[in-house]
Amino acid sequence: MAHKRSGGGLSTAQQAAKFLGVSVLAGVVLAGIALPAAGALGLSAKGTAKGFDDLPGELRQPPLSQASKILDANGGLIATVYSRDRTVVPIQDMSPNILTAIVAIEDSRFYQHGAIDIKGILRALSNNSGGGSTQGASTLTQQYVKNVFVEEAGDDPNKVAQATQQTVGRKIKEMKYAIQVEKELGKKKVLENYLNITFFGEQAYGIEAASQRYFSTHAKNLTLTQAALLAGLVQSPSTYDPVSDPQEAIKRRNTVLARMAQLKDITPAQAATAEKAPLGLKVSSPKNGCITAVNGAGFFCDYVRETFLQNAAFGKTKEDRAKTWDTGGLTIKTTLDPKAQASVLSGIQKHVYKSDKVAAAGVLVQPGTGKIVAMAQSRPYGFGTNQTQINYSVDENMGGGGGFQNGSTFKPITAAAALEAGYQPSQVYPSPYEMPYPAVTTCSGANIPAGGHTQNESKSEVGPFAMPEALKKSINTYFVALEANVGLCPIVKMADKLGFGRADGKPLQQIPSLTLGTNEVSPLTVAAAYAAFANRGTYCTPIAIQSVTNTAGKSLTVPKSICSQAMSQKTADTLNTMLKGVVDDGTGTAANLDGRETAGKTGTTDDRWAAWFAGYTPNMAAAVWMGDPRHSQKMLNVTIGGVYFDKVQGADGPAPIWKDAMTGALEGQPALNFVTVPMNIPDKGQQPPASPGPGGQQSPPANPTNPTNPGGNKGGGKHNGPGGITLPTFFPPGGAQQ
Repeated sequence: MAHKRSGGGLSTAQQAAKFLGVSVLAGVVLAGIALPAAGALGLSAKGTAKGFDDLPGELRQPPLSQASKILDANGGLIATVYSRDRTVVPIQDMSPNILTAIVAIEDSRFYQHGAIDIKGILRALSNNSGGGSTQGASTLTQQYVKNVFVEEAGDDPNKVAQATQQTVGRKIKEMKYAIQVEKELGKKKVLENYLNITFFGEQAYGIEAASQRYFSTHAKNLTLTQAALLAGLVQSPSTYDPVSDPQEAIKRRNTVLARMAQLKDITPAQAATAEKAPLGLKVSSPKNGCITAVNGAGFFCDYVRETFLQNAAFGKTKEDRAKTWDTGGLTIKTTLDPKAQASVLSGIQKHVYKSDKVAAAGVLVQPGTGKIVAMAQSRPYGFGTNQTQINYSVDENMGGGGGFQNGSTFKPITAAAALEAGYQPSQVYPSPYEMPYPAVTTCSGANIPAGGHTQNESKSEVGPFAMPEALKKSINTYFVALEANVGLCPIVKMADKLGFGRADGKPLQQIPSLTLGTNEVSPLTVAAAYAAFANRGTYCTPIAIQSVTNTAGKSLTVPKSICSQAMSQKTADTLNTMLKGVVDDGTGTAANLDGRETAGKTGTTDDRWAAWFAGYTPNMAAAVWMGDPRHSQKMLNVTIGGVYFDKVQGADGPAPIWKDAMTGALEGQPALNFVTVPMNIPDKGQQPPASPGPGGQQSPPANPTNPTNPGGNKGGGKHNGPGGITLPTFFPPGGAQQ
């Protein structure tokens, strides 16, 4: 055991330790000299002089991760998101109190020594080898370098451990880079960078975030006592956390004040007064992520995040995009209209309570631009009771669920395909109350045999019907017959051109009940497709982001809406004329907007698992879904929003929500009219008798044509292959009602 000599001198062993330690650390830094004694400390020559020389000449300083702001279309803040809560500020926006306090407690000789404090090393080694309390010898510049390594490690625990491991090799690396950094930046910039990168506890990185977290003030306004407390946190944010342990925090703050007085940064009287002051905390809770979004926009916020992480416009690889997002400092201006968002949220909350057994969701899309202007649902974004993080409005890969059968809101797509193929609105089918499903042929040429049957909502709904009235009354048997004549493949291709795909990402199921909406889709998909009807046949892919700028003010490339003609304008105008009739005096009258031409379609699935209303004006389209996302509650004999329903239909569940949402969203916008066309439908008494084929449907036109797409699908759809006419046979049931 080593002992001090009489008179307070060091023992031989202590002197040797001191000499060897200083030689390794100071000698390597100053001259890169390989010492024979290095091996005694477990440091090889390669790990000292050669290792030092082999280090890269420059420290790679990654951009500091900061908070990003997600804004609405008017520039209002939706939410602040970050991986690390940090706001970088220049040194002139930091109080002189914090500049003085941090130097006093962390590196009092900061302005006297270089990047490495040799005197500090000697003092620390002397103290440590003498058996006293362990002292460090890192300068502020060295600490800054270490924090750069930690920042670059991100949230990878292994990389963080490597960046902070207590080894001589890491210390040498830190020293070399400290020399380079201080030479390049100078003392003032090093101090600024240090205060911007350092962790202060309570999720706060950098002095500005720490000032906001503990005192709800800016770094430039920090008082002496506030600055002393924050400077004291750096050594151990958890030990001296004033929120969890006020007494330890006061002791540490007063240690800083005493040190400042000792260095004559403040007078003893100032220190004494400050030491008696209370902590004076005014804590601001961390507000991070989409859960903090205003106006019920948490799900839209999450959709923006998913858009950023999945779109190649923001980085070639998934890792690149994630790194850009986590680094933050972005200002993301979105397409969200705050007035429309408030209107949709209000409309949903008025009719559906968050505690109801069923839920509702609605999306608004602007025709011609693809802009998503509102997105809301009845169950709030969160983790608590009656809350969820599943976005019912979008596809599964964008944070949604598996989607919902959309019922008869699919029928207009069948109608559009028929019109494109040369069928006329005057096309008549017998449309009995009940009929068998026909055999059909898929795009791959596979023949699906007969089986099952479908029926209309009411036994009184029997034909013959032409297309406009069949849409008004949502006649299932009419559209099954129309589907049989048009063929599955043209309908599937039309769906593709309208961006109409399953929410789970799989291809649409090509089955005889396709026209009755038996595929699970999302409200955003339906709203965007209906926006194409409003836009006279031009489909535009939905977008949520208008612009992105980084901390340097540089604009990043953002994905643009891609618009393509899904059908001729004549087809769209014809369809709009018929769907206007649905709202004027059909199943959708509850959605009719006062003083505005309105078109749309109701949808209700078998057993009332889901109900829809999708509709539009010339300048806005929207889809509202209602149902149980868990698929365990049928909407029969159920109370929703305090109102009892014996059975929910698209006409009385979603339609009133749609009307309330659209009324507020369109307030102040011009009331535009559709381009309509004459239907030329003869009176029933004047109609020639239908010419039924097998199964009861009328024969198709002799030469059906596709005026806009004679050669196939120009919309980039997923399906190809033969279509054409199929014969009516049977298919297992599974359809949609009104």
